[in-house]
Amino acid sequence: MANLNGFNANEVDPNVGFEPIPAGKYLAVITESEMKPTKAGTGSYLQLTFQVVDGECKGRLLWARLNLDNTSAMAVKIARGELSAICRAIGVMIPKDSVELHNLPLVIKVACRKREDSGEITNEIKGYEGKQRAEPAASAATVGSAPPWKR
Repeated sequence: MANLNGFNANEVDPNVGFEPIPAGKYLAVITESEMKPTKAGTGSYLQLTFQVVDGECKGRLLWARLNLDNTSAMAVKIARGELSAICRAIGVMIPKDSVELHNLPLVIKVACRKREDSGEITNEIKGYEGKQRAEPAASAATVGSAPPWKR
């Protein structure tokens, strides 16, 4: 049991389910990272939480799981390649801790796919780029203004 301290649902708007965001490229930052054990208990993965920081989907969260410790050598190879792409996109080439990847802007390429278990459409991160690839050339009016993730 948990004490809900007089919570009144009449005073709070309910959350509504989120639909997947449209496929495309989004400016984002990593806000959280955590090593978690695999379901089978035979390895671990790095779970990264990305937050979109600009545009119509600002504030939305997406996740990536990197199987850095796994019995499958191919899964580890894929995960290490994905981590390398993230590091290159944010300019942190030799991180000692995943927290060094936090709050640095990068562009994530998001795709939509159908889940095999439920048939629902879900988002999946399919690539990473440096933020400069998504930003248009600065005009005289925008030079010196704060980037979108700092406004």
